[in-house]
Amino acid sequence: MTESELAPKYDPKSVETGRYQEWVDEGVFKPSGDKKAKPYTIVIPPPNVTGKLHMGHAWDTTLQDMIIRQKRMQGFDTLYLPGMDHAGIATQAKVEAKLREEGITRYDLGREKFVDKVWEWKDEFSKIIRKQWGKMGLSLDYDRERFTLDAGLNKAVRTVFVQLYNEGLIYRGEYIVNWDPQARTALSDIEVIHKDDEGAFYHLIYPFADGTEGGIHIATTRPETMFGDTAVAVNRKDPRYKDMIGKEVTIPGVGRNIPIIADEHADMDFGTGAVKITPAHDPNDFQVGLRHDLPRINCMNDDGTMNEVAGKYAGMDRFECRKALVKDLQASGDLIKIQPIVHSVGHSERTGVQVEARLSTQWFVKMAPLAKKLLDNQKTDNKVDFVPDRFEHTLTNWMENIHDWVISRQLWWGHQIPAWYNKKTGEMYVGMEAPKDAENWEQDEDVLDTWFSSALWPFSTLGWPDENAEDYKRYYPTNTLVTGYDIIPFWVARMMFQGLHFTKQRPFEHVLIHGLMRDEQGRKMSKSLGNGIDPIDVIDKYGTDALRWFLANGTTPGQDARFSYTQLDSAWNFINKIWNVSRYVMMNLGDTKADSKPDVASFDLADKWIFAELNKTVASVTAKFDKFEFGEAGRDLYNFIWGEFADWYIEMSKETLTGDDETKKAAKRVNLYYVLDQILRLLHPIMPFVTEKLWLALPHNGKSIVTASYPEVHAEFDNDAASVEMTHVLELIRAVRNIRNEVNAPLSTPINVIISLNDDSLEEAFTANRAVLDRFLHTQTLTIKKSGEAVGDIKTAASAVMAGATVYVPLAELIDFDAEIAKLEKNLKKLDGEITRIDKKLGNPGFLSKAPEAVIDEQKQKRASFVAEQTAAQDRIAELKDAQN
Repeated sequence: MTESELAPKYDPKSVETGRYQEWVDEGVFKPSGDKKAKPYTIVIPPPNVTGKLHMGHAWDTTLQDMIIRQKRMQGFDTLYLPGMDHAGIATQAKVEAKLREEGITRYDLGREKFVDKVWEWKDEFSKIIRKQWGKMGLSLDYDRERFTLDAGLNKAVRTVFVQLYNEGLIYRGEYIVNWDPQARTALSDIEVIHKDDEGAFYHLIYPFADGTEGGIHIATTRPETMFGDTAVAVNRKDPRYKDMIGKEVTIPGVGRNIPIIADEHADMDFGTGAVKITPAHDPNDFQVGLRHDLPRINCMNDDGTMNEVAGKYAGMDRFECRKALVKDLQASGDLIKIQPIVHSVGHSERTGVQVEARLSTQWFVKMAPLAKKLLDNQKTDNKVDFVPDRFEHTLTNWMENIHDWVISRQLWWGHQIPAWYNKKTGEMYVGMEAPKDAENWEQDEDVLDTWFSSALWPFSTLGWPDENAEDYKRYYPTNTLVTGYDIIPFWVARMMFQGLHFTKQRPFEHVLIHGLMRDEQGRKMSKSLGNGIDPIDVIDKYGTDALRWFLANGTTPGQDARFSYTQLDSAWNFINKIWNVSRYVMMNLGDTKADSKPDVASFDLADKWIFAELNKTVASVTAKFDKFEFGEAGRDLYNFIWGEFADWYIEMSKETLTGDDETKKAAKRVNLYYVLDQILRLLHPIMPFVTEKLWLALPHNGKSIVTASYPEVHAEFDNDAASVEMTHVLELIRAVRNIRNEVNAPLSTPINVIISLNDDSLEEAFTANRAVLDRFLHTQTLTIKKSGEAVGDIKTAASAVMAGATVYVPLAELIDFDAEIAKLEKNLKKLDGEITRIDKKLGNPGFLSKAPEAVIDEQKQKRASFVAEQTAAQDRIAELKDAQN
């Protein structure tokens, strides 16, 4: 391909269409297989097969792909492993909702047929997700794709469950759990979302059972649980109830007698100081019940309806029961008052319904030993490094206050618990496979929490529990996990303690944390607000590379980001600039060969400068990628590509390319080719599609930029002197351009320029680059005066003061004396401030005693430069005022 085959304008659709499949077909995303190369592994955080990927996924995977693409180009043996999560309750809820639209339930189908329906859903959305991965350009090795319900993952899950059970770290018991009445399953604490709901305190009198007048006054937010009350608790120190302890009261409307007990759970300063105890429906009450050996009475069915214990209210929905019961209690006179409140209530993360605290027999992981192992490891050199490191506190705080993890779910979609019960004896067996006489045993119907299997993701996907599996030996532990801060307790912590327990190694070296993608107003994207943005819609309009550039550069590790169409417009414009610059270079390459190398000995100042700046950019971008500072790396790339290469070097190259010296022209072509080639390689991890298209249009010997080598710093390109010299040249050009703008002198108008040097060392730089200056300044005459030389009549000239020189542009008929003086006085004020700041620093004994000598010398040199500019500005102001008079 050549420049002539590139469209005049960047069109993302034509650039990106078909390219991804070519990469997949060519196998460029697979590990290199080079055993001498250092491995680098990222396993994709598996998206749930519940629907399409959102902007958060796009952000997440863009950062992962940028890392893996750069490491691949740097010669690492890279593996970016794809996969998806069965997502337990989330997926089952989606399928059940779909069935409800058809007028049926999972119970109508039965377990086997319902699970078949969920597999159909999984297959449908897996295809959508893979298509989205392709749209995003993710360099995944699809031959290693995994699913959290595949056979290998199931073996890993069963291995972990059985081992933890045999170690006493998994147990089965009756406890209060968070219960989702719609999904009919237990939830872990972090699957419960608390939000403010309108409610009430219902104030009731529980009369004394012995017929004594009066009773005890309690307040409850959940009167429908009265049917499960087994005591009323008061504080032993509360003088109001001292004589009541040991008495019995009658539950109004129920007629059952319960004791008044003393327990520290009753807070004298809250409510009435007396609290009803319902051990089967409240976690705190459950603990009170354990202390006092109280019975546990469950008054609800698993779907949130009342059971037979509720008497005439049996079969009613819990909230309908509340209304009816309150009405009856009002009629009987047992309800004193209703006090409206707003209180925090738990809701199911997946179904949105209000969660019930429910007594249930569940499987649990004993967390204390596993948490201790994780926390101890974080104090060693083998710790997992969080970026930013402040998020380690989130992990630590969660693990230090951890509760046992309820891992059983009353679902049909998931890993069925590997426990069997003997139909005759009730004996329980836990093992990898069913007992031999399987017909006499029945497997536990519950499945495991989806996080139980995804906690094993970094090593189960690589072949564990077979510790001799090639991928496991080669690519584990993994290197970097990229995820959002909201998932640290859900997933990151669990992967860490499972990895440490079963592999004796940290599962990953780094955890790169990003924030949430918010809308342009700063609001969290949500279905309720209708402000979610589909990344595919963005890609269709702007292209993948523009979206990736925005996601990489509009963010700081750990911080939330705002979606911005303005920034996407800027991203597209930047890519279009790269496209146009590339076309210009290709138009001028002539017969430049792929193996052409820059000849440092032939460099002019522009060459020396751009190659020195290229070196700095390579060093900076590489270092910032290593620290995951992608936004800063992007700014360096932007400044170099647009600010230095396109705006200056390209323009300067035209002086040579339009000349008659064929040797210089050939050398300039090689230099343009080389710098553009390096730019495309530097950009490739962020913008994979356009860089591939442009790179393939250059002379080269490679098949794809995907596997091309990443730029490195070359010592022979370092040239501080050229950088300093070019800084002066560019400063002069900018100064004169500013003068033109201020006096409205168009660039097409030739002007006379006088440079009065304060530092004669600049003469060589300006003289050697006179052709460049003439071209950029469009001069009629250019005069360079050494320090002390008479400049002539410049009283009516526009001027600019720069380091080491003052620039004059005689424009008598256009100059505004007052504006010119005001401009100089403004600059003088700025210089005064800089000198004062440095004087304070140099006058500080602490700074002088601690700062390196080179830093102190640098400050002194800056001061001298500012003083010289200050003197020149003062002199110029005096000249202008004299001319006015």
